[in-house]
Amino acid sequence: MNDLGAALRAWRDRTDPAVVGLTNVSPRRVVGLRRGELAALAGISPEYVARLEQGRAATPSVQVCTSLARALRLSDDEEAHLMRLAGFAADPGRIPHLIPSSLHRVIDHLGDTPVAVYDAVWRLLHWNRLFAAVFGDPTDTTADDRNALIVQFESRNPRVRQTDTERAYFEQSLVADLRATSARYPNDPDVAALISRMADNDRFCHLWALRAVANHESAHKTAVHPDVGAIPLDANVLTTQNSDLRLVVLTPRPHTAAREKLDRLG
Repeated sequence: MNDLGAALRAWRDRTDPAVVGLTNVSPRRVVGLRRGELAALAGISPEYVARLEQGRAATPSVQVCTSLARALRLSDDEEAHLMRLAGFAADPGRIPHLIPSSLHRVIDHLGDTPVAVYDAVWRLLHWNRLFAAVFGDPTDTTADDRNALIVQFESRNPRVRQTDTERAYFEQSLVADLRATSARYPNDPDVAALISRMADNDRFCHLWALRAVANHESAHKTAVHPDVGAIPLDANVLTTQNSDLRLVVLTPRPHTAAREKLDRLG
């Protein structure tokens, strides 16, 4: 058994089956989860769980580590430790893009609200079903084109409508946020690639030249859905500690029919 196997075994032994939704289980002769139960929760085979715990398996993928962390209800620090044990230590000079299990759990409880997760250069990493229903399925575009700055400055989403004031504020705020990110990650090639791509956009270049620095925290926009029409939304941005991710929660604007329309799409 290696350190990875020992950690997985200890975490499995401490996990209460009831906490992970296993309430109708047969009498137990062991504490914690059985290997088969962990395997089912993580979507892998019991044999693979055994090999991991015994140190006989190849290094698990990031996806497997993430699934194990969610199944075992690991804290963010424990999940980061699991990633390090599996050989996926984060490069402090690169923008983080792994979504911790705790954030997934938060998103799971926001099913009646459009929610998305972006990294520090506003690359869309994850979204819930209602976000896709309102704005269109992000998988219809390439991963590179899912960046919020590209979508905004290249007018790539016809479902988004903004007033001139809303657009000006949103673009100024996004570019100032990107300027702050470029200072935190000066050697990240993804930052340089995005700025290079945006160099042909006059609106972006004007704002970039201002050298304003700020965190993007909120915005207003209207989604125009082909079935339910205009949905006025307020976007609030929550930035995570350590992982530097942006959780964007889009709430229905008060005193409008937005809540009813979201419910129809939900």
